[in-house]
Amino acid sequence: MAGLFQRLFSLSSSEAHSIIDKLEDPVKMTEQGIRDMKKDLTVAMENFAEVKATALRAQRDMEKAKNSGIDWERKAMALLQQGQTEKLEKGNAERLAMEALSRKEESNKQLIVAKNAYETQNQAVLTLQKNIDSLKSNIQQYENELVTLKARSRTAAATSKINRQLAKVDSNGTISMLERMKEKVEEEETLALAYGDMAKIDTSVEDEINQALLSESSGENIQSKELAQLKAKMGLE
Repeated sequence: MAGLFQRLFSLSSSEAHSIIDKLEDPVKMTEQGIRDMKKDLTVAMENFAEVKATALRAQRDMEKAKNSGIDWERKAMALLQQGQTEKLEKGNAERLAMEALSRKEESNKQLIVAKNAYETQNQAVLTLQKNIDSLKSNIQQYENELVTLKARSRTAAATSKINRQLAKVDSNGTISMLERMKEKVEEEETLALAYGDMAKIDTSVEDEINQALLSESSGENIQSKELAQLKAKMGLE
């Protein structure tokens, strides 16, 4: 069987994989391989037709030789009967009967030759038929697998494109740059919180002093008011 698949099948597994890895377009190469197999199938069908025709001719020759032998035997018997009934002179009838039997023997020899030829050709027909059926099955299998291969190829191409884009983004340092920006923002946020805490500490001390003074002042005012009220109640100045 010619074609890509035959060449691949004749190699070891590692060698076949090495060749496939180097193919620029596995889908197109597979399609070409299937086309080559279909050409092989066409040639095989032509050879099958020729062998089949030869087998049929051998079968006809075999049947012809068989019928011829039967016919010559029947004629020999008829001649002997005519000799017995004196329609023919007995010696002449036997002579002619012997000649008919000689022709029968020739027919039997032709029958053996034709039978051998038929058996040989018929075996070739069976072998070719088996090979053709196997080739047809393989072609159908590869065509079905090609449909899956095309879909996988398209998916792989799309995935590869996306992965290349992701790899390009990473190679440009975009992710690293974002990480650095994140760290810087976190540092600024932490610094802002620190300043806020410091402001709260300063404000709290100032507020504490003012509150203490306010409390003392408020206590003196209350006491002065109560003292005045008590003097008025007692009639004192």
